[in-house]
Amino acid sequence: MTISRNTRRWCALTYIGLCIGYAIMVIWVLPWWTPLLVGALWLALSYRFQWGHANQRAARRKAWPWSLLPLMLWWVYIYLDDSFGQLDLGAVIFHLQAGIEENGSTDRQIAGVLYTLAAIAMLVAVTWLVRADHRWRLWERVLSLFLLALNPLLFGLSLRGASAIDDDESWLNDHYHPPQIAEAPARPPNLIYLYMESTERTYSDTQRFGDVYEDLEQLGERGVVFKGVQQLDNTGWTMAGMVASQCGVPLMPAGLMHDNQFEPLSDVLPGVNCLGDLLHERGYDLAYMGGASTKFAGKSKFYNGHGFDTVLGRDELEDQAPPGYLNDWGLYDDTLLDLAETRIRRMHDSGEPYAFFGLTLAGHPPFGNPSRACIENQGPFDGTDILYSVKCTGWLVKNFIERLENQGLLDNTLVVVASDHLSMKNSAWEDLIAEERENTLMMLGNGLRPRVIERPASMVDVLPTVLEAMGYEVPAHRAGLGVSLLSNSPTLIEDYSLEEMNQRMRSENRLQERLWSGVN
Repeated sequence: MTISRNTRRWCALTYIGLCIGYAIMVIWVLPWWTPLLVGALWLALSYRFQWGHANQRAARRKAWPWSLLPLMLWWVYIYLDDSFGQLDLGAVIFHLQAGIEENGSTDRQIAGVLYTLAAIAMLVAVTWLVRADHRWRLWERVLSLFLLALNPLLFGLSLRGASAIDDDESWLNDHYHPPQIAEAPARPPNLIYLYMESTERTYSDTQRFGDVYEDLEQLGERGVVFKGVQQLDNTGWTMAGMVASQCGVPLMPAGLMHDNQFEPLSDVLPGVNCLGDLLHERGYDLAYMGGASTKFAGKSKFYNGHGFDTVLGRDELEDQAPPGYLNDWGLYDDTLLDLAETRIRRMHDSGEPYAFFGLTLAGHPPFGNPSRACIENQGPFDGTDILYSVKCTGWLVKNFIERLENQGLLDNTLVVVASDHLSMKNSAWEDLIAEERENTLMMLGNGLRPRVIERPASMVDVLPTVLEAMGYEVPAHRAGLGVSLLSNSPTLIEDYSLEEMNQRMRSENRLQERLWSGVN
């Protein structure tokens, strides 16, 4: 069966129009019908100007479009934007360096294949149009330059390339205070720090999200709730959020300073002391537990390299999960928190000071991985509602802390409950980005008086705040780039702004050199 030239023409033009509409929909977060509208407008223009008509073919030579590479790069950007909501080039670079094996984003892997096939189909359609219409043979050459110049992916790379050679400024490095403890309490307290995957405080807005944050609100009434904790660049993914809160610095990727650019990093931030290092020096038993593999994104390298005695993830824990009860990432949160309870009881009974760090995964975008216990409590999960998964996280964490308290395991213990970072693109994205966003951060126990502290801050301020909440004295209330939120000292965001700090990270690299000093 032979397909007529006119049929090929309209198929190619229709597909190009739909692709343009899809790109516009993703980038500007527009309704689902945007591709249909844009496609219709494109076809109207095609009909008006007779694009691809047989009369417009002036030469038989099969020219190759100049725009093939620029278009493919735009497809890469759109895939990243559709996956994460906002392009974070630092996250892309770091994950490529630290390792992306053992990740649980099966849906995004499938999406990657579909995007690749869609991109190839569009390149075929564009190639046909350029060869069929001599006008497009000229226009697309100019268009390719605009496609390259306007691609945010290339713009971000150019900024990072500039920062790699611009070392005249060292503002961030000059504001960095090596984390130290000046004086310790007579009885060192224990620490339990729970990172809640993507469970930001923004969800507390009941007008937009209903009661999904209700359990966390109730939990916060028993301790100190910090409002206004914003997100710096290079702190917007799990490993970066952990680094910011434990080391007081953004996770600026090793970049050009890593000698073996295409080999995994041997260490993560070997040039700075973090919370684990400080507590290890004081005899703490340190443990990290998460449902996902610790091989992903360098978690094991970070924790093992900063004083932790025990680092457990999917590989070490999956045998202890109920048979067949795993998700794409690893253990469900109800299983993880049961195992965490056992670990904490063992650490508590040893009589030595300890610090336990855990990471949930129910709230992981785009739809979450709610536990069986949540389904029994909340009813059926439709498979797509991230708000269901956020509510599940809050309910499980609240119950977990109450269980520990009822067993007497929270005596002389500070409990920190926090999001690891703001959520990436999920099923509630349009509501999330409608207003200003902020991270979850609350601290309970260890004699803290319940109250709300609201001030402009970021996750780098968590390190000195945790230390002072534990009763440790921190020189000048500062550690890393952070300032204790329990003090009256202004944070860098208060003194300057979030935009100023982000701009500094793009224009200098002295602090970056410090962070990665000694990496192979």
